[in-house]
Amino acid sequence: MEGESPGRRGRPGREEAGPESGESGRGRPVNVRSEAVRSEDDAGPRGVGPRGAPRRQPTRETAARTYPRALPVVPVRARGLTVEDAAGRRYLDCSSGSGALALGHNHPVVLEAIRRVLDSGAPLHAMGLTTPVEDAFVTELLRTLPPRLSAHARVRFCGPGGTDPVDTAVALARAATGRAPVVTVTGAHHRAAAGACCPADAGEPPAGVLLEPVRGADGVLTVPDAWLRDLRRITAERSVPLIADETETGVGRTGAFWAVDHSGVTPDVLILSKAIGGSLPLAAVVHHDALDSLDDHLDGHRYDSDGHRAGFPRHRAGASGAATFRGNQLALAAGAATLAHVREQRLAEHAATLGGRILSRLRDLAAEFACVADVRGRGLMIGMELAPPDGALDGTPADADPPHTGSELAAAVQRECLHRGLIVDLTGPAGNVVRLLPPLIVTEEQTSAVLDRLADAVQAVDRRRDGHAPPHRAHVPH
Repeated sequence: MEGESPGRRGRPGREEAGPESGESGRGRPVNVRSEAVRSEDDAGPRGVGPRGAPRRQPTRETAARTYPRALPVVPVRARGLTVEDAAGRRYLDCSSGSGALALGHNHPVVLEAIRRVLDSGAPLHAMGLTTPVEDAFVTELLRTLPPRLSAHARVRFCGPGGTDPVDTAVALARAATGRAPVVTVTGAHHRAAAGACCPADAGEPPAGVLLEPVRGADGVLTVPDAWLRDLRRITAERSVPLIADETETGVGRTGAFWAVDHSGVTPDVLILSKAIGGSLPLAAVVHHDALDSLDDHLDGHRYDSDGHRAGFPRHRAGASGAATFRGNQLALAAGAATLAHVREQRLAEHAATLGGRILSRLRDLAAEFACVADVRGRGLMIGMELAPPDGALDGTPADADPPHTGSELAAAVQRECLHRGLIVDLTGPAGNVVRLLPPLIVTEEQTSAVLDRLADAVQAVDRRRDGHAPPHRAHVPH
C-alpha cells in the first residue's frame, strides 16, 4: 500500500477515536464529557442546549423521523469511526451515514479538499456550469471505472435526492431505446428479469434492466456473480441496457471499487451516489457512449474519455437531470478527494480483508446463538439476520416482554449495541437484519471492538429469550 497502512493519513489515533477504539469493547463506552459541550448545554434556560434536542424535535418535525426513535443519539462531534453525543458519550459508528461515509467522519483529506474550495473564493453553487472542481472530480471518477466503461463513459450529474439518479438513469434508457418498460431485479428470484429480457412470445424487450449488485434494503442480499454474467450476456444479445445501481455498493464498499467488478461485468449505465460525495450530497449517472443518442433528448452535460466536456447539452424544460443542486462544488471536491484516497490507499482491498474477518466471526456467533439465522455480505457491507428459533420459548422469561419476532430481536440487538457504545443499522423488508457498514478506514483493532460489542449484545438478547436476567450494566458517567 505504497508504504502506508490502510487509510494511514486519516486513521484515527487514540485521541481522535477515543479510548474505546483500542479496547475489547465489552461493556459501556468510556465517556469524557468535553467542556465545549458542557458550556453550550448549561448556557441558557434548561433544555436549550443540544442535550434537550430529543425532547424538542418531536414537537417540531413529523413522525417520519425514524432514525432518532431507534438511535436516540445527539451527535456533536465525530472523527473517523467515533461519534460523541451531547452528553459526552462516545460510540463506534457502523452505519456510516447509511454508507455515505466511505472514509468515516471528518476525514482529513476530505476536510482539506473542502477548505481549499472555501479559501479559493470559487462559487459554491455553479448550477452545472463547467468548473475546475467539477473537471477534477470527473477525471478522478473515470480513473476508477471498469476499463471497458471508462474508455467510453459519459457522466451526467443529477439531483442528490434518493430517487433522482434512478429516475435519470431510467429516462436515459428509455430515450436511447424508444421503449418504456424497465425491469427491476428484486426479491430472491432473479430468473424473472432474465425472462423479461428475452420474452418467450418474442415480444418487445424492455428499455432496460435495473439492479443493485448487493441489495441493501432487501437485507444485504448479493446477486450471484455467475447469474449477473448470464444476465449481461442476455441483455447484450437483446440490446437491452443493463443499469447497475451502485448507490450503496460503490467506492470500495464491497471489497472492489465497484461491486460489478466482482463479476467482471461492465454495465451500460452506473448509478452513483452516497460515498461519491465524500459525505456531502452528490449523485451522477455514468453511461456508455453507445447510448449517446439520449443526449439529444435530455438535459445535462457529457464528458469524453479524457474527462472534457463533449458538446453543448440541449436544454428542455422539465428534462430529467435538470436539478438545481446537481454538481455541488463542495461535494465535488470532497468526492474527488475520497475517490483518490480510496484508490491510492487500496482501501477496497482493505475492506475485502476485514470484511472476510467479520463474516467469519459472525458465523461463529450464528453457530453459538440460535437467534442468528444467517450472516451474509461482501466486503464491509454485512448483514446479520435475526429470527426466533423454532418452537416456543423455553423457561420463564425474566423480562416481562422478551422479543419474539425477528424484527423485535433485531431491534433489541440494536438497543443493546447502543448501550455498549456501538451504532448499527437495521434493514430488510421485515427490519430483522442488523447491518454493519463501517467506514473503509476501520482498523483491525477497531474491528475487534465492534465485534466484541456486537457479540455481547446478541448474548444479552439471547439470555432474555431463554429466561435469564440480562447482564448488569454499569452506570455511564456523563
